[in-house]
Amino acid sequence: MDPVPPAHPLRRTPVQQRSADRLARILDACAELLDETGYENLSTRTVALRAGVPIGSVYRFFGNKRAMSIALAHRNLDRYTDAIAERLDTLPAGDWRPVVDAVLDEYLVMKRTVPGFAFVDFGVPAPPAEGPAADPNGLVAVRLTELLGSHLGLTPDPAMERAVLVAVEATDALTKLAFRTDPEGDPAIVAEIRAMMHAYLARVLD
Repeated sequence: MDPVPPAHPLRRTPVQQRSADRLARILDACAELLDETGYENLSTRTVALRAGVPIGSVYRFFGNKRAMSIALAHRNLDRYTDAIAERLDTLPAGDWRPVVDAVLDEYLVMKRTVPGFAFVDFGVPAPPAEGPAADPNGLVAVRLTELLGSHLGLTPDPAMERAVLVAVEATDALTKLAFRTDPEGDPAIVAEIRAMMHAYLARVLD
């Protein structure tokens, strides 16, 4: 599994807490406006107004709205994997099924509660103007394979990496179906997703 990593979206990495706080406000504003206007109507100027910062502050970090949205996707992925890692600390190391449940449950929580997640979850909807596109599901699968391997005391091999990637791709597609059916995620479809993940991953994790 070797997904193309996204280009680093930040022009400048914040060093002082004040700059880090300003960057967080910019990303928060970006997420809110995605829910209100969608990606196509998002602009750096409206983000600056919502965040209460000069437009120059936005351009200090980002060259355009795509880079800003990629940074938001990075933050979402970091928060997702951090939440899973926190859950894993409370789970026994011998059973993989509660781990898979935690992976799905945390994703559902983010789908329901995180601003902008419907437009920018772990990747950006608009294709890049040039260069290879990042593979958001591939990046998620890499993180999850590492977490699973570490928690279960397994060394990931190609079969495990491939199985986790397929499970991530299938879960992504079926979760979209669940949220098209019900804004909170159709419970019956979510139950089917969970059963699918358990049955499929048992091939490599049992």
